[in-house]
Amino acid sequence: MRIAQVAPLTEAVPPRLYGGTERVVHWLTEELVALGNDVTLFASGDSRTSAKLDATWPKALRLDGAVKDPNALHMVMLERVRQKCDDEQFDLLHFHLDYYPFSLFSRQPTPFVTTLHGRLDLPEHQPVFTTFSSVPVISISDAQRRPVPHGNWIRTIHHGLPENLLTPQPVRPGYLAVLGRIAPEKGVDRAIRVAARCGIPLKIAAKVDRADQDYYDEMIRPMIEGSALFEYVGEINDSEKPDFLSGALALLVPIDWPEPFGLVMIEAMACGTPVIAYNRGSVPEIVEDGLTGFVVENENGAVTAVDRLPQLSRHAVRQRFESHFTARRMALDYLAVYRSLMAAAEPPMKLVSSAE
Repeated sequence: MRIAQVAPLTEAVPPRLYGGTERVVHWLTEELVALGNDVTLFASGDSRTSAKLDATWPKALRLDGAVKDPNALHMVMLERVRQKCDDEQFDLLHFHLDYYPFSLFSRQPTPFVTTLHGRLDLPEHQPVFTTFSSVPVISISDAQRRPVPHGNWIRTIHHGLPENLLTPQPVRPGYLAVLGRIAPEKGVDRAIRVAARCGIPLKIAAKVDRADQDYYDEMIRPMIEGSALFEYVGEINDSEKPDFLSGALALLVPIDWPEPFGLVMIEAMACGTPVIAYNRGSVPEIVEDGLTGFVVENENGAVTAVDRLPQLSRHAVRQRFESHFTARRMALDYLAVYRSLMAAAEPPMKLVSSAE
């Protein structure tokens, strides 16, 4: 199958550090190639891939200070994809650019689908999905769909990561952990309070975006400075995650927003580490309460869940990851969608009678 994967230009594929969408696109692309497909990846020029790379811009836009208008370059990339469709180079187009391709690619014959990676609960999303109600879209959780039930949802496909990218390490767990990004909606202040009430050390391995610097300076820094119980590790990469997560009693995910998926939860599960997460967004779809962690409603529930961690089997957590959240499972799910869309796009066979 000839497949185009169209990624954001914001980060390289895969990103050097943080960048959830681009990491998922990388894992999916590599699995599709391994399964024998002819894949072209539209992404920044500093991307690394086993597929054919079509680079609209030489460098990830987040790392290129000269670029002030990223929308301009994404428009160029979309036109490059369309021109290649004119040459019949693809059987299926898979976009990871939110609603940007909806209008242009509804006007050409190559089947296409868009995976929506972000939140959809803002008022301005309603007219988009009303206007483009026939455009096929994939959700990364059932919860993500709720604000726009009138979208043309083809399937929910949970993310997956390579089976052996993150594995349990032979270390003794001794702290609670936060991983990802420090922002108000991620609830790092709540994680700090939970750890303090439990009297258990907390390690925070997370980035701080410029938009969230005030939150860190005004809320988080005063809570952790001068305390031997809290350690701010900073942003870490995939090679550092197995030891970090394996050393954690649990990953704390006390979010306060409708998280569409939450990669950090399956990263923890890959290392056999339970997850304690607030019941928001995708959480109850990802975390099986009492098996791979605990789904709680508030801070009190999280504190109680920490006390219940000895009830869980870290081996069972890893097994659940292997059965539900690998990149190979994700790729096979997408291939099934691709085939159904291609079959639907084929013109109906004309039956010719013997008299004609």
